[in-house]
Amino acid sequence: MTGLVPASRDALAALPLVVAPLLLGGQLRTWTDGARVVLRITEVEAYHGAGTGEIPDPGSHARMGPTARNATMWGEPGHLYVYLSHGIHSCINVVCGPGGVAGGVLLRAGEVIEGADAATARRLARRGIVRVPRDLARGPGRLGDAVGLRHPVHDGIDAVTGAEQAGAVARLLLPATPVSSIASGPRVGVAGIAGTAAFPWRFWIPGDETVSPFRWGRGAAPA
Repeated sequence: MTGLVPASRDALAALPLVVAPLLLGGQLRTWTDGARVVLRITEVEAYHGAGTGEIPDPGSHARMGPTARNATMWGEPGHLYVYLSHGIHSCINVVCGPGGVAGGVLLRAGEVIEGADAATARRLARRGIVRVPRDLARGPGRLGDAVGLRHPVHDGIDAVTGAEQAGAVARLLLPATPVSSIASGPRVGVAGIAGTAAFPWRFWIPGDETVSPFRWGRGAAPA
């Protein structure tokens, strides 16, 4: 498809806060269980690990340093950090940032532009209902279901080289020209100060129907 270029390590080597808006309008392409799904990225959130950037990020999984859970976040850019949320949702982050620091960009929502049948079947198997097409990948848990990447077997899959891992292949493509209109604001459902206007680290394409609805996290809503 014209207007897109394969992601490279260098293109993802900046801090997550810089990389995050550059992913909008890009694509995540996956081949899993014999099915191909192509997702146009419409909403993301940046997360910095301990020692990453000038402002400590209390909302990051890597805020306290390396652990077994967040090890992928400390690796080279372009791998996907696939983690389990609330014990059931496999959520996907693009690892980015300079060497030696941790960072990731959560893929919060997107539009399934190819492979809708496979994405719908996965969503039905996991949740039992798909109300309208815009909801296929609207929210990080639904997105993970739709593209077929699962924790823990696909954690660390390389979306730059497209190397197969646990029967899956993932490729990330970036817009050759960044999206011209981008909105930003607090991250969705993040507790405490990390989910307030002090961290306007959520980016989305305004007016796109696949963008997830906003909600304040515990203790984050203004008085």
